[in-house]
Parts: sequence; structure tokens; C-alpha cells
Amino acid sequence: MIYFNNVSKVYTKGSTALDDITLTVGAGEFVSIVGHSGAGKTTMVKMILAEEKPTNGSIFFESIDIHKLRSKDLSNLRRRIGVVFQDFKLLSNKTAYENIAFAMEAAGKTDEEIASDVPHVLELVDLANKINHFPHEMSGGEKQRLCIARAIINQPEIIIADEPTGNLDPVNTYDVIQILKKINDLGTTVILTTHNRGVIDSVGKRVITMEKGKIIRDDKDGKYVI
Repeated sequence: MIYFNNVSKVYTKGSTALDDITLTVGAGEFVSIVGHSGAGKTTMVKMILAEEKPTNGSIFFESIDIHKLRSKDLSNLRRRIGVVFQDFKLLSNKTAYENIAFAMEAAGKTDEEIASDVPHVLELVDLANKINHFPHEMSGGEKQRLCIARAIINQPEIIIADEPTGNLDPVNTYDVIQILKKINDLGTTVILTTHNRGVIDSVGKRVITMEKGKIIRDDKDGKYVI
């Protein structure tokens, strides 16, 4: 589904973020990308979303070369990917319902679809009782679960979760990871970046370990070894 072919990224001052990465993520996989700060995890995410361009190499979504797409086609591609951010990026002046509805409106969904689907997805992430709450009225864990609901509402093929538990306590971290596992069990590909060993242990899926822009391990058995 996602294929990195000899991808490197070198910034203007000679800093190498990615160094000759070749990687395949198959449909339906749950892949954790781990490594210390600066290892290249977030740059890989930005490459998939075409927010950064490789200095060398190519990145494919199925048979599509992501970085050769026109602007309109790139927008269509991004609709097939849901993103969960560490810092939430919620709309502070909108309720939980309205934050998710806004994402559906941007994808061209009807009012009837919004009214039907939003309560369902909030129930999936155990936020049905927060439907009319604003983000400032919610805990960090609740806000992250709302981000997940927003990311999955348009039924993307891939969820990218970039350090989604970095600001959460252990209990909320566990809840968020369990929701991501549930989404994966329903068939959605999940790409998770983290430096949390406990998260990796609880997932028990494929782990790609990065260091200084290189992949130094690709472990099928869910081990975090640095």
C-alpha cells in the first residue's frame, strides 16, 4: 500500500533527515515507527502526506507516485488518509460534534450523513456523552479520542498517528492505543510513530526502529530495541 523506494531527505544546511529508506507497509498492517527525537519518524509521516518532498527516491501509495500528483489529485489522495496529531489540532470554538461534522463537510458529505455518522463515531471512541462539549471542557485523553474520531469519520484506508500519546498519562495512553487497535482490527492500516516502549509492548505488532535517518531494525514481533 505504501512503498518508500530509496528515499533520502537532506535539508539546506546539510542535515540528513532520511538516508536511503526502502520500506513497504501492506494493507491492513499496524506498523509502529520508533526512535529517539530526530531519528526521522515525523519526516517519514510528512513524506506520506506530501508535506515534504524527497531529495532522492520515490514514495508510492499503491501504484501512485505521491510527489508527482497535481494539487487536485493530491487533495483526493489525502482524503484516503486520516491523521491523529500529538497536539490535537481541534477547532476550539466548535463542539465535539461540530469538529467531526466540519471534517465531513470538507469531504462533501450531506447533512443527513453527518447527523447519522457523527454520533456513531463518538460512541466508537467512548465520547457519546461529550457530543456537545467544547475541547476546553475535555481532558487530554478525551481530546485525543476526539481527534481519532475525526480522523476515521470519512473511512480512510490509512490512519497515521504521529506521537498521539506523547502528552497523555498512562491510563489515557492505554485507551488511545486500544482504540487504534480496534480500528486496525476493522481493516484500516495504522502507522504509529512513538518513542514510548510501553505503547509498543501493548500493541505487539510490527516495529520499525529508526536512528539518524536510517532503518536499523524491522521487527515483525513487536519489540522496541534501542
